[in-house]
Amino acid sequence: MFKLLGILWNSFKMALQELKVNKLRTFLSLFGITIGIFCIIGVLATIDSLKRYTKNKMQSIGAKVVWIDKWNYADGADGPDFPWWKYYKRPANKYADVAFLKSNSHQSENIALFLQSRSMSVDYESTTLQNISFYSVTNDFEKIQDLKIQEGRYISESEFSDGSVVCVIGYKNAETLFGKPELAVGKRISINGKKMTIVGLIESQGSGGFGYDFDHCVLVSYNFFATMFKADNVDRNYIIVQAKEGVQIDGLIDELKGNMRQLRKLSPQQEDNFTVNDVSKFFGTIIDGFLEKLNLGGWAIAGLSLVVGAFGVANIMFVTVRERTSQIGLKKAIGAKKKTILTEFLLESAFLCIIGGLVGLFFVWILTLALSSILPFPIFIAPNIIGLALSLCTVLGVLSGIIPATIAARMDPVVAIRTK
Repeated sequence: MFKLLGILWNSFKMALQELKVNKLRTFLSLFGITIGIFCIIGVLATIDSLKRYTKNKMQSIGAKVVWIDKWNYADGADGPDFPWWKYYKRPANKYADVAFLKSNSHQSENIALFLQSRSMSVDYESTTLQNISFYSVTNDFEKIQDLKIQEGRYISESEFSDGSVVCVIGYKNAETLFGKPELAVGKRISINGKKMTIVGLIESQGSGGFGYDFDHCVLVSYNFFATMFKADNVDRNYIIVQAKEGVQIDGLIDELKGNMRQLRKLSPQQEDNFTVNDVSKFFGTIIDGFLEKLNLGGWAIAGLSLVVGAFGVANIMFVTVRERTSQIGLKKAIGAKKKTILTEFLLESAFLCIIGGLVGLFFVWILTLALSSILPFPIFIAPNIIGLALSLCTVLGVLSGIIPATIAARMDPVVAIRTK
C-alpha cells in the first residue's frame, strides 16, 4: 500500500516537474486535452442544465395532460405536403364542450378551455403595450398547471361565473406598465378599450421556447373574454385535460377520443375532426432530438481534440523516456522491477492528462458563468460530469503513455546507464 502511494507521489512530482521545466512544450501538448474536455464537458453541462430547465418548464404546462386541438402536433408544420387546410377547417372547441367532457370522462381530474389572442393592446395612462398574450381560461386552469401569484390573488370562482372585469397580469407586462410590478394590484387597465381591474400579479416565470408565456400575458375568465371574441376567432383554442392519479395517458386519450366523437356526432365512417395530443410526449420528442444532435456534435469535436491531445501527451512521454534513460537504467540496476517503471510512467502520463482536463474544466466554469447571464436557464457542472471528465483524462493518459512506458520498462539497465 505504502509502495503504491510512493509511486503515485513520485509520478505526480515528475508530472509537475515536466510542467516547470518545459512549460511551452507541455502546454502545447496538453492544449488538445484541454480543448477536448472543454468541448465535451461544456456540451454535457449545457444539455444537463437544459434538461432540468425543460423539466421545470413542463410543470408549467401541467403534469399528465393532453390538449384537445384541431391541430395534430405530431404532423409538424414543415414542407409543402403539410395538410394545413384539413386542420384549419376543423371546428373550434366550445365552452359547452368542457361541461360535456366533465360529465362523460371518468379518467380525467381537471378539464379547462384555453383561448389566446395575440392581437390585443393594453393601455395604462400614457403607456401602451401592443400584441400582448391575452389568455382566456375556465376555472380548472389553475388546478392543472403551475401558476404562482406573487401579489394579490387569482380570479375567484364567482368572478369566473359572472365574467367579472378582473384579470391577473404577467410580471414583465406589469414592470413595463407600472415600473415596479408590485404596484400592479388594484390598478385599472384598458384592454382594447375595455376597462378591467388587476387583482393579481403572476410570479416571474422566465422565458421559454414552449408552453405559456406568463411573464407577458394578461389572463381573464372565459365569460369575460366571450364578450369580446368568439371561440373560433382566436389564435389558439384547445381543451386541456389532466389525468387522474394512476391513470395512464394512453387510456385517457382513448376515452377522450370516444367522448369527442360522440360530442361531434361523427359516424363510424368519418375520421376525427380533432386531435388529442400528448403534450409531454410531443415536446419531449422535439427536445430529445435537439439534445441528441447537440450531444453528437460535442462528442465529435471533443473526440478530434482528444485524439490530437493524446498524440501530444504520447510525444511528451517519448521525449521524457529519452531524457531519463540513464535514470531508468540506474533504478533498474538497484532493483526496480519492470512493473514499477511501467506504473510510474503510466501514472505520470495520466497526471499530465488530468492537469490538462482540469484546465478545460476551469474554462467550462468560466463559460457557465457567461452563458447563465445570457440564457433563460442557469448552467452548472454536475458532479457526475466532473467525474466523467477526470475518468476520460485518466484513460486517455494511460493509453497515451502505454507505449513509451513499455519501452522504458523493457530497457537494459547496462545500456541505459551508458546512454547520455
